[in-house]
Amino acid sequence: MVKRKPGAIAAVAAGALLTLAACSGGSSTGTGGETASSGSGDSKAGGTLNVFSGGDKIAHLDPQRNYTGVDLAFAGTFLHRSLTTYATGEGEAGTKIVPDLATDTGTPDATGKVWKFTLRDGITFEDGSAITCDDVKYGVSRSFAQDVITDGPQYAVSMLDVPKDKDGASIYTGPYKNTPEGVAAYDKAVTCEGKTITFNLNKPVPDYAGTTTLLTYSPVPKAKDTGEKYDMAPVSSGPYKIESYVEKKALTLVRNTAWKKESDPVRNAFPDKVVMSFSINPQVIDQRLIKSTGDDAFAVTAEGIDPADLATVFDNPQNAARATDQLDPFVRYYAINTKKVPNVKHRQALMAALDREALRKLAGGTFAGDFADGAVKPNIGIDYAPTGLWDGLLGEAVPPTGNVELAKKLIAEAGEAPPEITFDYGKAKDDQTADKAAAIAKASWEKAGFKVKLNPIEQSAYYPTVLDPAKQGSVSGAGWGPDWLNASTVIPELFTPTGGFPMSQWDDKTFVAAVDDAKTTLDRNEQAKKWQELNKQAVQLGLIIPTRFGKEQEIFGSKVKTASFGGKPYINPAFGGPSWNDLYLVK
Repeated sequence: MVKRKPGAIAAVAAGALLTLAACSGGSSTGTGGETASSGSGDSKAGGTLNVFSGGDKIAHLDPQRNYTGVDLAFAGTFLHRSLTTYATGEGEAGTKIVPDLATDTGTPDATGKVWKFTLRDGITFEDGSAITCDDVKYGVSRSFAQDVITDGPQYAVSMLDVPKDKDGASIYTGPYKNTPEGVAAYDKAVTCEGKTITFNLNKPVPDYAGTTTLLTYSPVPKAKDTGEKYDMAPVSSGPYKIESYVEKKALTLVRNTAWKKESDPVRNAFPDKVVMSFSINPQVIDQRLIKSTGDDAFAVTAEGIDPADLATVFDNPQNAARATDQLDPFVRYYAINTKKVPNVKHRQALMAALDREALRKLAGGTFAGDFADGAVKPNIGIDYAPTGLWDGLLGEAVPPTGNVELAKKLIAEAGEAPPEITFDYGKAKDDQTADKAAAIAKASWEKAGFKVKLNPIEQSAYYPTVLDPAKQGSVSGAGWGPDWLNASTVIPELFTPTGGFPMSQWDDKTFVAAVDDAKTTLDRNEQAKKWQELNKQAVQLGLIIPTRFGKEQEIFGSKVKTASFGGKPYINPAFGGPSWNDLYLVK
C-alpha cells in the first residue's frame, strides 16, 4: 500500500483510529439529483458528494507535500494526476499499478537505474494549458526544497542520482534557493526530451513504478507555484478544481471543464461537486450517516465509525448493508523518539508496560483488528514473518494487557532514571475516544514508573507537528501502510533518517547500511528475508510499539454506491478510506 499507503498513512492516536482530515469533508449544500454538466457522460454522473471531517482542514493539498493514505487517495482522485496510479477495484484489483499521465508504467534499462516515461496526449491543467514534461520535472524538483515543501515523501530525494554534501544532504535544494552546481546535478538526474521524462537513479530500483504513484510526480506549473501557500490553492490536473477552501469550514470542488475523459482512462468523475465540511464531532458524523436523511444520504467520511457506534451499525442489518468491516493497509503503532528516549531498556520498558488490550477494546475490540508484532503487516505478502516480539523477544512474554513487572525490571537494568515522557496524540474536535486512549497509555506507563505528560494536538496539525523534530514529544501515535506492496516502502521510511516518516528519529549507520543493502537486492525472496530481519530488529530496539494490524469500518449514506462492486461499500485497498473513484450517487 502508502499505502498501502502509498502510502500512504492513517494515523492512530493513542490506539484510536485517527484518519487525517485530508480525506474528509462534506456539507448539506447539495443534492443527489443534479444532472452532470460535464465529465464522463455516464448515467451514474451527477449530484453532490458530501464528505464529513472532524479536522480543521486537509493536512496538505499541495501534491508534493501530500503523504497520508486517504489524503493521497482523495487528492489523487479529484485534483492531481501522477505518472502512474492504482486501478479502481475491491481487494487485489485495487492494488494494481496502471498508467496515469504516462502511457505505460515506465521502461527501465538493464541496470534498473534509468527509468523512462512518455506522457499521454491531451493532458492539461485546469486553465487548459498543456501539461509538459517540464511541468512534471518541476513538480518533482519541489520535493527537494525541504525547508518549504515539508512533510512529503522523500523517495525522489533519496533515489535520484543527485550528489550529497558532506552531511549527507542533497546538493540540490529545490527550485526556490539553489546553486548552479545543484541545478546542473538535478538537470542531469531528470531529463526531458519531447514528451519523455527520464529519471537517472543512484541505485537499481526494480519497483520504481510504485514510487511514481505518489503525488511527488504530479505536475506543477512553475508560473503558478506560490511555494508554501500553494497548499491552499494548487492548480488541478484532475477532473475537479477548487471553487473555495476555508479552514474549519469547507472545501468545495467543482468540475474542471478543461479535463478530458479521453486523456484519463482511470478516473470516473461521477459527482458534479464534492463538498467537504470540517470540524464536525466524530459522534455527530456517525449519527448523521446512520440516520442518512436529506443531503446526509449523499455523504461519506474517511474517519471510520466511532467504537461507541459499532453495535448500532452492525447489529442493524439495514445499517450493516451499507457499512464496511475490512482489513485496511495500515499498522497502528506508537513511535518512540530515540533522541528523547535514548536508552534502549527504557524504550523496551515502554513497550512491555503498555496495555494493548485496553486500547483495542476502546477502539472497538475485534473490529479494531489483530494485535501487531512489528511495522510490517501480514497482508503485504512475503515480506512479513512473525517477529516474536511479545513471545520473549524482550526477555519475557508480554501479554496484551502488558507486563508491568518486566517493565520495572528493564528500567532497573537501564542503569539510569527514565526520562519524563511527553505523549503526542491527535484528536478531532470534542473527540473523547482519543483522550480515553491517551489516558490508558499514561496509566500503563506510570504503573511501571514513568512520569507522563499528555500532549493532545488538533487533528489536521498532528503530522505537521510530530514530523518536526523540534516539536515532537517522546512518544507519538502513528499509523503506516506500505507505499506499494514491498517493505522497501516501510522499513526505510520509518527507520532511516532519509525516510519520509522517521518519527523514531533513528540514525544508526549499521542499520542504514543493512536497509540500503535490502533495497537493492534484486532477488525478491532474498530481499524478503532481509526485510523480515530488519523488522524484527526495529521492534527489539524499541523504535516503535506496534499495537494493531488494523481493520476499518465505514458507513456510507444510503444514496452513495460503488460502480465496480455491485453498489456495495468497500475500503480502498491501496489507501484505506472510501473508494473515492468508484463512488456515485443514486438520483
